[in-house]
Amino acid sequence: MTDKNLKTVTVVLAARDEAALVAAEALTFGPALDAADYKVLSEGRAFEVSVKTPDGAQFQNNLTARLKKDGVAADVCVQPAGNRRKGLLICDMDSTLIGQECIDELADFAGVKAYVSEITERAMRGELDFEDALKERVGLLKDLPLDTLQKCFEQRITLNPGADMLAKTMAANGAKTMIVSGGFTFFSQRIASAAGFAEHQANILLDDGAVLTGAVQMPILGREAKREALKARASDIGGPGNAVAIGDGANDLAMIQAAGLGIAYYAKPAVAAAAHCAINHTDLTTALFFQGYSEDEFAA
Repeated sequence: MTDKNLKTVTVVLAARDEAALVAAEALTFGPALDAADYKVLSEGRAFEVSVKTPDGAQFQNNLTARLKKDGVAADVCVQPAGNRRKGLLICDMDSTLIGQECIDELADFAGVKAYVSEITERAMRGELDFEDALKERVGLLKDLPLDTLQKCFEQRITLNPGADMLAKTMAANGAKTMIVSGGFTFFSQRIASAAGFAEHQANILLDDGAVLTGAVQMPILGREAKREALKARASDIGGPGNAVAIGDGANDLAMIQAAGLGIAYYAKPAVAAAAHCAINHTDLTTALFFQGYSEDEFAA
C-alpha cells in the first residue's frame, strides 16, 4: 500500500492504572511503537501515538477487539491528527455526569422505584419511546412533596469521577460547557453549579406549589432536542464538528453522532457501537486525554 492511501491518525490509550496501560501498550503496539511519535499524557494512565493507516475507524475497532479478547481494561480513541481540542463540551447528566438516574431515585421516595427503573432502562436502550416513557414515569411521582427533590439531591446524587475536572479544564481553555439532559432542571441546575458547567437544559417538573402534579412541561427535551441544542450552541464555533458530546443512553445518540467527537460513557451497547469512541474502564477525564490534554494541563 502506498503512502497516498494512508492517513495520519492519533491513537489514545487510557487505563485505570499503570499495569493495565503497560499491558495495553504491549498488546496493541509492542515493539512496533515508534518512540518519536509517543507522548505521555498521564504517567501510568494515558498516552498517545501517531500512526498511519488507511482506515482510522477500523484501526480503532481492531485495537478495541484485541484488548477485549485479552481482558485488558483500557479505553481507545483514534482520531484525525488535527482539530482535536473542541470548543464546546455538551454532556448528558443522568448516568453520565452523575452516577444515578434522578427519576429512579425520586421514584424510590414515591415507593415505585423497581417499576420506574425498569422503564428507564428500556428507554435508555432505545426499546421505548423516550417521551412516552418519561410521561408515564413522571405520572407516578404525582403528589410527591416538593421538599423531596432537595432530599433526593442531597442524599442520593453524586458526581461521577472526573466530571468537574473535565468541565473546568475545557472552560479554562476557552470552551463552552453545557449540560443537556432528558432529566429535570431541578437537578441539572445543581449539577451544573457543582461540576462547573456554564449552561444547562432539561425538562421541567410541574407542581402546584406544594407537591408534584405528575406532569412535565411540554415540549419534552429528548433525543432530537439534544441534537438541536448541540447545533445551536456550536453555531458560532464552526459547527458541531468542533464539539465533544458525551452520553450513555439512546436519547443521546443523535448529539453523539453529530458532534466532532462523540463519546459513549459506560453506555448501552447501541450507543457504544454508534459513538466515535467509548469510555468503559476509566473516568471522565479520559475525554480530555482523547482531545490531547496532558494531566498537567488539568484545571484545579
